[in-house]
Amino acid sequence: MRNSKYQISLPIVLCLGLAAGVFVGSSFSSRKSTADVGSDVQKLREVLTQIHDEYVDTVNTANLVDEAIQEMLHKLDPHSSYIPSQERIAANEDLRGNFDGIGVEFNIFQDTVVVVTPLSGGPSEALGIQSGDKIVKVDDKSLAGTGVTSADVMKALKGPKGTEVKVTILRRGQELEYKIVRDKIPQYSVDVSYMVDHEIGYIKVNRFAATTYDEFHQSLSKLKEQGMKKLILDLQGNPGGYMNIAIDMADDFLKTGKKIVFTKGKDKKNNSEAFSTERGAFEEGDLIVLVNEGSASASEIVSGALQDNDRALIVGRRSFGKGLVQSPFDLSDGSELRLTVSRYYTPSGRSIQKPYQDNDEYALDIVSRYNHGEFFHADSIKFNDSLKYITPNGRTVYGGGGIMPDYFVPLDTSLNSHYLNELYTSTSIQEFTFGYAEDHKEALEKKGYEDYLRNFTVTDAMINELVKVGERNKVKPDYKELKKKKTLFQVHVKAQIARKLWGNNGFYPVFNETNEVFKQAVKMFDRIPELDRRKL
Repeated sequence: MRNSKYQISLPIVLCLGLAAGVFVGSSFSSRKSTADVGSDVQKLREVLTQIHDEYVDTVNTANLVDEAIQEMLHKLDPHSSYIPSQERIAANEDLRGNFDGIGVEFNIFQDTVVVVTPLSGGPSEALGIQSGDKIVKVDDKSLAGTGVTSADVMKALKGPKGTEVKVTILRRGQELEYKIVRDKIPQYSVDVSYMVDHEIGYIKVNRFAATTYDEFHQSLSKLKEQGMKKLILDLQGNPGGYMNIAIDMADDFLKTGKKIVFTKGKDKKNNSEAFSTERGAFEEGDLIVLVNEGSASASEIVSGALQDNDRALIVGRRSFGKGLVQSPFDLSDGSELRLTVSRYYTPSGRSIQKPYQDNDEYALDIVSRYNHGEFFHADSIKFNDSLKYITPNGRTVYGGGGIMPDYFVPLDTSLNSHYLNELYTSTSIQEFTFGYAEDHKEALEKKGYEDYLRNFTVTDAMINELVKVGERNKVKPDYKELKKKKTLFQVHVKAQIARKLWGNNGFYPVFNETNEVFKQAVKMFDRIPELDRRKL
């Protein structure tokens, strides 16, 4: 089961949660230590005992311990974290690449849970559950009505593989009952891959999970079979994931023996170096990597390795700036500690970790960049000359705070719309486009996607109907903004209809019309030979 994820072109708020959400790690482990911290532990034990025995009110000491651990880690750095046992499975799903559930993508329209699509290969698809079905009961308990949330739906439908759940579906006025055996449901980290034209391929990767490299490699092979000579790798908004997956991806672009990344920690076992192997699948073709302020961690390992080896042109805005490596440790009660054990460095020797002495400032860094004007003017970014490095071809690169692109693309504020955002957050745009796609599915699919991409136009009547859906969901119309940014609204509606009918393969070619970084990158391939001669 998966909640619907809809793209909103609001880069300002793209990654305010990144400081707590990025994770680059090795394999899960438990390690014993010979360090003598017995006296410190004894002091904590004494305090907890006194609180338990003598404090005037009843206190849950387990909660106190959890809070103490979290505060202790907060004092270390922004990325060390503690995951209680009850949250561990959910916390690791994105990195694992799968989850246990019934296999539907859903959304909530007017307090009704609606199946957007049954996921391919999942148990719901096998039983014949259809797009548009309304889930009204789970194990005879109502799942409809005022206040139902995505969390409620996921709690009811997710569960261990092999367990059974009874789901009551409302389809065209008729109630149908299904007994669904939960199974492993894949989560894909490559959103889309397609040919932009007869030479340029495009791959968008949303995170670096356990299955990402296999997905990426399959996409790369498919595009090469279609004649790809040049590639755009889109890592915008990608918060990272496993380091080894980032290394494998970079390896596909580099000739044998090139350094990809190295790490240094207090303990020598956390020191490492990674070099490219003979397996490179795309070592020769022109390559552009897209990054922005939401590209962090493993995304920065890939873009830093390709930039430092003069293999790719980096296009976009300065990346997040996370150069710390976490390793996971199992704790005795089933909880997990993710502890920073080393720093990683790009091949030229630079650390791209931004300062984190003040955790509050660190958490608000993206907002500060916006307020400072960095999203709009490259010259507002000041680098320390002591952190200057030179690549083999003579390109100047800097450490100390993210990957600075070779070609800067300012944020296009015309793509920001408060009204459009409200239509998304109220699920009004999802509701309208879902209904339109259902009503016109046969005619649109008969003509085919290529005809849709070239010829379909979102009419004024469609926009007016969207406004009415918004009003029904208590979104006040903003006709002035709608008139000023009509094309933006049309692109979003067209992209979302395409997603309902053709998935991400239909969505992204339309949506990328609003992706200014992508549009600039397409134009940059002709400049790569010139930039190489000028030594970026």
